[in-house]
Amino acid sequence: MPKDTFHNLSEDKKRKIFDAAVQEFSSRRFSEASINQIVKTAGIPRGSFYQYFHGKEDLFLYMFEEILRKKREVIRSTESLDPEADVFEACIQSVKASYEWARVKPEYSRISMLMEIDNSEFITKLRTDSAQGLIAMIERDKERGRIKPDIDSELVADMIYTLLIKEYFWAGLDEETFLKKLGNCIKIIKEGISNQ
Repeated sequence: MPKDTFHNLSEDKKRKIFDAAVQEFSSRRFSEASINQIVKTAGIPRGSFYQYFHGKEDLFLYMFEEILRKKREVIRSTESLDPEADVFEACIQSVKASYEWARVKPEYSRISMLMEIDNSEFITKLRTDSAQGLIAMIERDKERGRIKPDIDSELVADMIYTLLIKEYFWAGLDEETFLKKLGNCIKIIKEGISNQ
């Protein structure tokens, strides 16, 4: 995360650095992104960058947290978001809100997609940490009696996560196609496929 010197900057300068990071990380995977390009775009000396951040990871985390904060605001403002929804309905509601968010800020979606094809240790850990929220929702639904208690929460989270990413890659910004396939796949996960 940023050093104290970053927090002392003017809002305008912080915005320029954030925007430069978004531009670079939405154009290249984290492992390929260039601090040189970010400082050039932001119009700051390279030495100043290290007064504000420890390195590329710190800048990415700062940018990522800012984007998540904005995304949560969009999702919370969505009228259809039901806090009592089960994990499956919550995923569908979140996807709907995310499509709205992606229409407003498509570069944020590109950052997410580039994270999915980056196998650097830093991004892999970030993806793993992000999955913990989904696992927590599954555990919550177990406690509520909505999911069988013997189900492997991590496996179900992996299935949902993989489904979301795969279908998004295939459907892209075609929200109707994505939501239809997602709904059908979630139905299979919930109901199973066996006739026995």
